[in-house]
Amino acid sequence: MQTIERFSKTPKAWEALARPGQIGRRAHTLLLMANGRRSERELAALLGDDVSELAHGLQQQGFLQPVELATFSDDGDGTACL
Repeated sequence: MQTIERFSKTPKAWEALARPGQIGRRAHTLLLMANGRRSERELAALLGDDVSELAHGLQQQGFLQPVELATFSDDGDGTACL
């Protein structure tokens, strides 16, 4: 089993979205797209740039929270990756 980290908004992020100038354009865009279903890799593809440092910084500041999704790999028992 593998864990993929995804990010979702916190209440603090929802408040910041109402004031885009408070956190900067790039952070604002990342917060808009962080919905708990998109992985860090998907967010990077949507933004066209590596977002790891930004996402983890926003997490440390209380704007994002991690959401873990467990996936199952094909290990020969008939179960496939999700």
